[in-house]
Amino acid sequence: MSYRPVVDLLPAHELDMGGTIVKQSLPTQKVERIDPFLLLHHFGPYEVAPGSDPLDVGPHPHRGFEPVTFLYSGGLRHRDSRGNTGYLQGGDVQWMTSGRGIIHSERASQEFLDTGGTMEGIQLWVNLPAAHKMVQPRYQDIKADQLQLLDFGPGVQARLVAGDFEDKQGPVATYSPLLIIQLELEAGAALNLPLPVDFNAGLYLLDGELQLNENFNYAGPYLINFGQTGSSIHLQGVAAKTRALLIAGAPIGEPVTNYGPFVMNTQTEIMEAMRDYQMGRMGFYTEY
Repeated sequence: MSYRPVVDLLPAHELDMGGTIVKQSLPTQKVERIDPFLLLHHFGPYEVAPGSDPLDVGPHPHRGFEPVTFLYSGGLRHRDSRGNTGYLQGGDVQWMTSGRGIIHSERASQEFLDTGGTMEGIQLWVNLPAAHKMVQPRYQDIKADQLQLLDFGPGVQARLVAGDFEDKQGPVATYSPLLIIQLELEAGAALNLPLPVDFNAGLYLLDGELQLNENFNYAGPYLINFGQTGSSIHLQGVAAKTRALLIAGAPIGEPVTNYGPFVMNTQTEIMEAMRDYQMGRMGFYTEY
C-alpha cells in the first residue's frame, strides 16, 4: 500500500476579519485552492464573556459555492433570505448551498450570549460545478448525532460528514463527489485512511500533533496538501489529543473567478452577481 505524499504544508496565518481574528490556511500565496475547496478559516477558540459575540457576522450575500460551518464548541444562530433559521451547538454542521444567490447572517445564539463560554469552528468554502452554480439555494442543518461514526479502533473518534466510506454514507447531500471526515486521535492511536485515487485531499490540523505516513510529525494549526499519487494516508496521534479535518473531493477542473462573496467561472458572471444582488434578485433580509 502506497501513501500519498505531502506536496504543501500550509500554515494557518492569523487574519483580521473586521475585528474578528481567524486563522487562514487556504487560500495562500502558494496555493490558491485545493479543487474543489476554495477557503478554510479556523475561528477560535475564543473565551467569551456573557453578552459578547466573537463572530457577529451581519447580513451578506453569496453566490456560486457552498459555505460550510463546522462548529466545535459554542452556539451559533443562522438566518437567511430564504426564511431558514438554524441553531448550531458544538459538534453540529451547517451546510449552505448559495447557488443562484442568498443573503444570510451568522451570530452567536441567545443561549451562548446568556452564558458565554468557548467558541470555536471552521468555515470551509466548497466550489460548485458550473452546471450547478445557479441552482436554488439550499440549507442543510446537520446535528452532531446525525453524523456517521466510523470504527478505526480504540483512541480514534471519526465522524463522517459527507461522502461514502466503506458501508456508510455521510448525511450531507453534495453536488460533486466529496469525502469529509472529522477526526480526533489520542496519543498512540493510529489509523490507515484510504482515499479515492482521483480525489484531491488535504488534512487540516486544528491542534495537537500526529505522525503522518509513519514518517514525519506535524503539529497544528496547519493544512497539509497531498499529492494525487498513493492510495491512503496513515495517521498516529502523538499529543494527548489531536483534532483534524480531512477534506477530499473530485476536482471540478473549471475556471474560477471570485470577487468577495461570489465565486463564478467568468468575470461577466461576477458582474451579473453584483448586479443581481443590488437589484434584490438574491432576496431581501433584514435582521430582527
